Amino acid sequence: MGRYEQFQQYRSRMNCRILGDDAERGTRADGSPRPGGTLVTRRFFALDHKTYEDGALPARTKELLGLVASMVLRCDDCIAYHIDQCVKAGISDEELWEAFDVALIVGGSIVIPHLRRGVEFLDEARAAVGSGSTPCPAHPRPS
Repeated sequence: MGRYEQFQQYRSRMNCRILGDDAERGTRADGSPRPGGTLVTRRFFALDHKTYEDGALPARTKELLGLVASMVLRCDDCIAYHIDQCVKAGISDEELWEAFDVALIVGGSIVIPHLRRGVEFLDEARAAVGSGSTPCPAHPRPS
């Protein structure tokens, strides 16, 4: 299994654990439901989701902004998430490479290892999305 599939499975499983109902979160050793996200956690996830919807800026532009910020902050999971969303939004490789360039200029050479992993993830995402592979849609955000 490649990184793309591992990322999707882990993210889906953990989002269900955090945001899911009692059945999705599972039970403790004593049989009681495992606790999940509080109201604050749920509201944060909802706010994140809302932020990336179309507004004065189209959703695709917001995903590119999220990608650049994630690269500068050096969060590989966030980079992967935004690359996946960009691919699904129909953003071209040329557009992604220009966003990568912005991240490199803003973040400097320390971004290079994250760029490498991001490009590897992009290749896997293109292959997976082209094959119809999709993550669990129940809890789509955040990264």
